[in-house]
Amino acid sequence: MTDTRVLVLVGSLRADSHNRKIAEAIREQAPAGVFVDIADGLGELPFYNEDIDGDQAPEAVVRLRGQVAAADRLLVITPEYNGTMPAVLNNAIDWASRPFGAGAIKDKPFAVVGTAVGQYGGQWAHDDTRKSARVAGAAVVDEISLSHGYAWGSDPAADAETVAKFVAAATDLASYDAATTTAA
Repeated sequence: MTDTRVLVLVGSLRADSHNRKIAEAIREQAPAGVFVDIADGLGELPFYNEDIDGDQAPEAVVRLRGQVAAADRLLVITPEYNGTMPAVLNNAIDWASRPFGAGAIKDKPFAVVGTAVGQYGGQWAHDDTRKSARVAGAAVVDEISLSHGYAWGSDPAADAETVAKFVAAATDLASYDAATTTAA
């Protein structure tokens, strides 16, 4: 495998979130040649507004767009908020998609995984995130999907078997080749 840069967008802003811990575990356990960066500062992004976009876009926006452009792959790790994706994540996708049709997210291989309380593990949020990213121009990899449910009081990031599943999903994304997949 050639060197691959994977940028992780975490849908939870909470410093001690389970999804952030999983992102950190993926970064620590990534195989040789896979470099995992976690996008920080998503909470600093203003809500998308075309009036403040353009040549003088806010610094947080410029930083995010640069990180997305520099990445070979995008991995979203997110919980579910009120049955859908967190607003901070939708906002990051909005900023990364502009200018529409030519944004940093355009044609970028993109996968969504995560964990949330309950048996479905955030599946609705993951589906909504895929839909939003697809509309934004990302090359959504539907084959990479992991919605891990857990019970209150447990920590999925403390379970080696669970973390291994997330690391495997990130590794699959890093080695994803659209040409090979389409031909199969």
